[in-house]
Amino acid sequence: MNCAMNMFLWTTHVTKEHLPQLQLVKDSGYNMVEIPVLDLSDMQHYRWLAKEIAALGLTPLAISARGEEDNPCSPDPAVRALAVKNNKLAIDATKLLGAKKVSGLLHTALGVFTGQGPTEQERQWSVEVMKETAQYAKDQGIEISLEFINRFECYLTNTTADMAALVTEIGFDNVGILYDTFHANIEEKSTSDAIKTYAHLINHVHISENDRSTPGTGQVCWDETFAALDEVNYQGTFAVEAFGLNLPELIPVVKIWRKMYESEEQICRDAIKFIKNYRK
Repeated sequence: MNCAMNMFLWTTHVTKEHLPQLQLVKDSGYNMVEIPVLDLSDMQHYRWLAKEIAALGLTPLAISARGEEDNPCSPDPAVRALAVKNNKLAIDATKLLGAKKVSGLLHTALGVFTGQGPTEQERQWSVEVMKETAQYAKDQGIEISLEFINRFECYLTNTTADMAALVTEIGFDNVGILYDTFHANIEEKSTSDAIKTYAHLINHVHISENDRSTPGTGQVCWDETFAALDEVNYQGTFAVEAFGLNLPELIPVVKIWRKMYESEEQICRDAIKFIKNYRK
């Protein structure tokens, strides 16, 4: 089983001070680590980080997101052009990191709203940005996993079906769906049906509890989720996503401001044990 710990538990930018946490990820039994690729100002930082991750015997995955200033759905062509540029930089960082996959919100902006649902024009702008992004990624040998986000954090794609329609229109075989159990718990009427219906497009899974704390301690339908993944013979990557409190860039959007766990180390160790109860 290929399972990562997402470093959002500690930071949005992994530096030398987080090397002990990377060691903890390895010691806890993960074989992968999911690295935030949000700071695109220093590409060589990811080359350095790649060496540190490789020395630990971990395989990296990347995760990135666009915001208001580089929104792929913006009516401003200059903003959409910046979205393409930053998506390509995120792919460059992914490759320097030694990762083969980047996931997240490359197709829309996190925490940006218009006061209404998505328009067809906004969807088309997103598709245009992602077609150029997908081709660039394919040329670099990078797979993309686009994440649908709940209605309180995003309005373009809220369900697996929303994302399946977008991915299908983008039309590149290196672009798939990131299925996140936190968002699915909010938006799907049946997590089992969502997984089974769109299994052919799901290429990454986030394991995340309904309150973003330790998986298995909340209300996500875990038996149903893992049974569906087993039924469709999902063999892709998993990543545990639990948010810590030291995330100034994300806290205003994800609304994490109270501690719902014993410690970050406790989540890291307990989450992999929980997953291994379902997946050996």
